[in-house]
Amino acid sequence: MQGGLVASLLSYPPTHWIPAARADFTVSRRPAAHPVEIVVIHVTQETFQDARRIFQDPNSRVSAHYMVASADGYVGQFVREKDIAWHAGNWDYNTRSIGIEHEGWIDRPEYFTDALYAASARLTAAVCDRYGIPKNRDHIIGHVDVPGSTHTDPGPHWDWDRYLGDVRRMFAP
Repeated sequence: MQGGLVASLLSYPPTHWIPAARADFTVSRRPAAHPVEIVVIHVTQETFQDARRIFQDPNSRVSAHYMVASADGYVGQFVREKDIAWHAGNWDYNTRSIGIEHEGWIDRPEYFTDALYAASARLTAAVCDRYGIPKNRDHIIGHVDVPGSTHTDPGPHWDWDRYLGDVRRMFAP
């Protein structure tokens, strides 16, 4: 069992803990309290640093579990997976999902770099492996796909075929 745990932890890309403001997420005991069944893909419409400041502002009332930087694939973790990040705009989806933000703008495809796709695919694959989430478009969705969402991210330049292919090719421990 210990070897499996080590393999599981190693499958995550390196992440850096950058805590969101406590007022911007709900403490929970997932997956015991709520099953984790979905990964929601977002695009920040901000720089990494501006989005970080928003997540750390107790008045923003928004957060995500992770954010991936465009230039180098740096991954920051803002909310523990056991807790509920406020990212989807739909409480039911928030309780059942992991939210991954990506630095950039939906109308600027130059932000969707090889480094961003690679780090995000590795992270998403690891999340899917941890919770037994199928690696398909029914379970890895865009913010636009969340019922009641008014958002359009990740937008028309997000390469879903590439991304899902990368996620599926990642090693499962």
